[in-house]
Amino acid sequence: MYTETEIKLHVKKLEPLAEQLEMLGATLVSPRTHEMNLRFDTPAGTLSAQTRVLRLRQDARSTLTYKGPAFNQDGVSRREEIEFSVGDFDAAQRFLEALGYELISLYEKYRATYEFDGFHIMLDEMPYGNFIEIEGTDSSSIRALAVTLGLNVNHAVEMSYLQIFDLLRNAENLAAEQLTFETFENQSFDLVHISILVADA
Repeated sequence: MYTETEIKLHVKKLEPLAEQLEMLGATLVSPRTHEMNLRFDTPAGTLSAQTRVLRLRQDARSTLTYKGPAFNQDGVSRREEIEFSVGDFDAAQRFLEALGYELISLYEKYRATYEFDGFHIMLDEMPYGNFIEIEGTDSSSIRALAVTLGLNVNHAVEMSYLQIFDLLRNAENLAAEQLTFETFENQSFDLVHISILVADA
């Protein structure tokens, strides 16, 4: 079974983290790249109800991903993940829709990815703020690396980016249906209002 084990933290600035990672000797394996993510579900919403994810992503390549329900311990999320490359993004979308899945949401982000000592570190720019994700093999080493980077692991975010979006829409009475940079242009939000605290304060 493939397993994803990671911590997600909300941060004010990504540049200092990139500098720290480079000082530690981390390797930039994927520079800042735009991502388009499509989430699918059954018409009855079966996957969402079971906290499972079916996602089609396009960045430098196209990937299809399944994620099982997440289990959180000390702010670190662990879940089954199956991911593989697909050769044609549009054909993959038509394939999923032909099987009866429906597009339920779309979201964008910019991501830079580093590798360091067996970890994958992702620096994410979302339309509503910045985040870092640290992926590794076990929760204790992931939390230790976060502390080394000067981050407060007690402020770990245990929600997906779309769950944060839903909370923000409700809290701010936003009409936006999709999580895109165009929709959020010239807008800024303090996520503390939805109980998401910055980890690099």
